[in-house]
Amino acid sequence: MKSFSSFPLFHFLLVLIICISCVNLVYTTPVKIGKGYRLIAIEESPDGGLIGHLKIKKKNNIYGPDIPYLQLYVKHETDNRLRIQITDAEKDRWEVPYNLLPREKAPLLKQTIGVSRKSSPFPLGVSEYSGNELIFSFTTDPFGFSVKRKSNGQTLFNSSSDDSDPYNNLVFKDQYLEISTKLPKDASLYGLGENTQPHGIKIYPNDPYTLYTTDQSAINLNMDLYGSHPMYMDLRNLNGEGYAHAVLLLNSNGMDIFYRGNSLTYKVIGGILDFYFFAGPTPLAVVDQYTEFIGRPAPMPYWSLGFHQCRWGYHNLSVIEDVIANYKKAKIPLDVIWNDDDHMDGKKDFTLNPVNYPGPKLRAFLKKIHAEGMHYIVINDPGIGVNKSYGVYQRGIANDVFIKYQGKPFLAQVWPGAVHFPDFLNPKTVEWWGDEIRRFHELAPIDGLWIDMNEVSNFCTGLCTIPEGRICPNGTGPGWICCLDCKNVTSTKWDDPPYKINASGIQAPIGYKTIATSATHYNGVREYDAHSLYGFSETIATHKGLQALEGKRPFILSRATFVGSGHYAAHWTGDNKGTWEDLRYSISTVLNFGIFGVPMVGSDICGFYPAPTEELCNRWIEVGAFYPFSRDHANYYSPRQELYQWKSVAVSARNALGMRYKLLPYFYTLTYEAHTTGAPIARPLFFSFPNIPKLYELSTQFLIGSSVMVSPVLERGKTEVKALFPPGTWYSLFDMTQAVVTKEPHYLTLDAPLHVVNVHLYQNAIIPMQRGGMLTKEARMTPFTIVVAFPLGATQGEAKGKLFLDEDELPEMKLGNGQSTYIDFYATTSNGTVKIWSEVQESKYALDKGWSIEKVTVLGLDRVGGAFEILVDGTEVTDTSNVQFTSEEHKYIDKLEEGGDKRKSMMVDIQGLELPVGKNFVMSWKMGISP
Repeated sequence: MKSFSSFPLFHFLLVLIICISCVNLVYTTPVKIGKGYRLIAIEESPDGGLIGHLKIKKKNNIYGPDIPYLQLYVKHETDNRLRIQITDAEKDRWEVPYNLLPREKAPLLKQTIGVSRKSSPFPLGVSEYSGNELIFSFTTDPFGFSVKRKSNGQTLFNSSSDDSDPYNNLVFKDQYLEISTKLPKDASLYGLGENTQPHGIKIYPNDPYTLYTTDQSAINLNMDLYGSHPMYMDLRNLNGEGYAHAVLLLNSNGMDIFYRGNSLTYKVIGGILDFYFFAGPTPLAVVDQYTEFIGRPAPMPYWSLGFHQCRWGYHNLSVIEDVIANYKKAKIPLDVIWNDDDHMDGKKDFTLNPVNYPGPKLRAFLKKIHAEGMHYIVINDPGIGVNKSYGVYQRGIANDVFIKYQGKPFLAQVWPGAVHFPDFLNPKTVEWWGDEIRRFHELAPIDGLWIDMNEVSNFCTGLCTIPEGRICPNGTGPGWICCLDCKNVTSTKWDDPPYKINASGIQAPIGYKTIATSATHYNGVREYDAHSLYGFSETIATHKGLQALEGKRPFILSRATFVGSGHYAAHWTGDNKGTWEDLRYSISTVLNFGIFGVPMVGSDICGFYPAPTEELCNRWIEVGAFYPFSRDHANYYSPRQELYQWKSVAVSARNALGMRYKLLPYFYTLTYEAHTTGAPIARPLFFSFPNIPKLYELSTQFLIGSSVMVSPVLERGKTEVKALFPPGTWYSLFDMTQAVVTKEPHYLTLDAPLHVVNVHLYQNAIIPMQRGGMLTKEARMTPFTIVVAFPLGATQGEAKGKLFLDEDELPEMKLGNGQSTYIDFYATTSNGTVKIWSEVQESKYALDKGWSIEKVTVLGLDRVGGAFEILVDGTEVTDTSNVQFTSEEHKYIDKLEEGGDKRKSMMVDIQGLELPVGKNFVMSWKMGISP
């Protein structure tokens, strides 16, 4: 949706402020702060970890007084996860609430330290604490620690500081925490978001990384945006082999992170230091371990993988009906239609505009599209309009659900005008919110909720009152201009902390255009500490409310995110621009969120504003068709940009979305893989090829799953694309006779006319496909094709794949419920024989649905087929009269730039099959004559 920072005037003013400042204090050489801490005692904790005490070496008052005594807690929580926590030894400090992010609790403060040192297995003379995969070691004076990989001794994190280092030893004050790590210069880092990274997915030295959820549009580069994810993945190449690990600092306070190329420094304005290290050693293993800790990605309904259309400015229901009709007329797939705030009465949550979206007409419309298999989602902002005739507000006041300032509900302004913000840390608020969702669902049976503006966004700053004698907003001029009477709140240390994070890229006050950070939540929690958790807590409450409706699998799209948000919701990358640069940036952001454990992610296709060019929209749908979350969305002030608005874009949409809808079973299986292992749906190429350094910063191509590579055109006027191919055989999915073969990573220039996007399938893979369709509902009931990709011309080869099917609106995505089926596919070619088979778990669901395999396509065979045999559940199929073998020789791209083996090879289609998906099958044949 829109945000105050989306519009050109605000952006211009922000840039002007930055230009006028001309001083970025963030990267000046820092003054050394103190001498660090000394470890004075350490022993084994009751839970098998280590617990120690640290004492300040020399006090100072830079950014406030030091906390004199700290408690250190270290534990190998699993074979591949190490926790290191440092906090005040005498007073409890703010932590991310355990009910929001469930995890093991550290021992209580004031443990008896040092009493049993003589008999302790960890006396001060011992400096290592080893787990299965990671080793924690420490020095006592000044205290520093390192984390090493046990298998090869590689140091992953080292907090010690030398006099020559541009950073300090450990600093721990009430509102300023600093800790650093040395890094090798060849380490490739990813993560630390949310931000728009102009250099690509790899973190770039000396770019600013500030984490603090802010309503600042994605067009702003290298700034704190909507989410806070203080996690990075570190990939290093050691003797030709890639080793990955990840580091999470679980802290919700604002922070600056400085990456200098050979070191990384955290400067945090509150909370505690609570580090989690994930050993990997592969990128996939890292995300598996990370999401095991923060929560596995949410299961997604099948229909959510279809194409979505939205626009701020669908003024009435007839416009939406017209959009749907035009998509059908253009034969472009469309599954979900969205409303921005146009459906609301006065932009108030949980209401319908009685003129433009009258309840009876909307319900009749929804009944019709639901019967067809389409779905409908609306926006919901957290700000509740202050209006005594508004039932949602009345019930909110009655239940005392709003964030307070000095005992009264904090007043802000968003789209409805004056608003209060629900306090989702309050259990009573969660119940009230769920009840409002239920009430609205009775009014309009929506299929999901889009929660926006939840950083939280406020068009005003400070302590505000409703003006007397004038209407606010007055209905004229931009709605994002503050019209309340406000005064700045800077008198407290919470509103004006001693250390200024680089908020909005200009060290803006942390309460700027949001809730005053001295405001309070449930149980006295300060907004200062909980600010970046707001969208996360709203997401959890929304998930609970939606799931309670009909027991269906919720679909939630949230703009603000935090560590663990992917366990409940999808995400889009916010307000982008219709520019070629923003198209390129979108890939890096989407890939980053897969690493963050939010795999269902996409960007506004064709850009949110201003109007994209026709060529750009062609190229954007060719990328966006392969985002995990694929949605076109546009601004109120932009011209219409639905995919049918240009004939050329409609052609590109039919091609790209046509392939997406054929690949839906593959995409859906990837959502199951994400839900069970955390594996991203869209991935950087190094996830499948971690040993190839050339891929470590590649941000113009990406993988879907492990085996489908998208190589889009990202520049104006180009009709070809230079794509990097990792070693092996790659087959074009749009023409499977086309093959690319290489022994070394190499670039290849591919033809890419306006309506063409290059998508390739890697060797050793088996992927399930279907015929496609205009709706996921119809596409998923069509017969299957199983595509088997061997290395080209291989006489010895094997391939694997899988397929997950279920009743896609069940709350859980799992086996064992009687409404799901899982199939492993295998294939080998060896000694002149090809064998393809399946192994089915929980067959009943697929059999009840009647799904069948009509075709098997085998790529890369060195000879055509001969004698053929099929067994289904161990019984030979004797009547194969309808089965047809056809073969076609593979073609090679002429513009092979380096390497490549051009021996002859065949694509073989086996058609006329009627194999039940829910039964084990084996098919095999002897190879015929070599071509």
